Amino acid sequence: MNTPTHPVRSIAVIGGTGSLGGGLARRWAKAGFQVIIGSRDGARAAEAGRELAAALPGAKVTGLANPQAAAAAELVVLAVPFAHQRPILEEIRPALQGKVLVDATVPLVPPKVMRVQLPKEGCAALITQEIVGPGTTVVSAFQNVAADVLAGDGDPECDVLVAGDKADARELVIGLARLAGFRAWHAGPLANAAAMEALTSVLIFMNKHYKAEHAGIRLTGVAAPGA
Repeated sequence: MNTPTHPVRSIAVIGGTGSLGGGLARRWAKAGFQVIIGSRDGARAAEAGRELAAALPGAKVTGLANPQAAAAAELVVLAVPFAHQRPILEEIRPALQGKVLVDATVPLVPPKVMRVQLPKEGCAALITQEIVGPGTTVVSAFQNVAADVLAGDGDPECDVLVAGDKADARELVIGLARLAGFRAWHAGPLANAAAMEALTSVLIFMNKHYKAEHAGIRLTGVAAPGA
């Protein structure tokens, strides 16, 4: 594996045993990052790490319980169900201070996951920022990615919108997205994550209506630098 040209070298994926988190972990490990898979079950995380390392010879992958995974990495990605967002963030909050946290949480409320149901706070990303506090920079991304396409090596055929209050942190995450194979775009302040989170329910509806599995988005009319 090559060492990626990026300011970050190590990434913890909290929820890395799930489909979205596991797919992102795989792509970043293949790109040469040190990846730490996080799970509430440390043994399960360790097993997932061993399996991914075996599938990608030369990759730097380990698995740890969530607090240890978050502490071990320079940047942390949260890819967990909305119902688990708060307890997991409260558990790993001390390890997030001074770091960028990439939040992929979508406020889906079963059973009506095809209906937009944003929380009273505005969006899940704003809840995340409130929980972790000002010492952590939250950037929202990856909500509109079909998780199963991440398991392959081809073009995911889906753009990534990146929202956050700090432009330099958004740019950092855009670089990570591109190294994972996506076109990625600045989408404004963290509050704009409401649109990205809401769009997930729209895409779920479209998948069902059109009997598809991989509905995503493509931005047209503007060129992405470095894409």
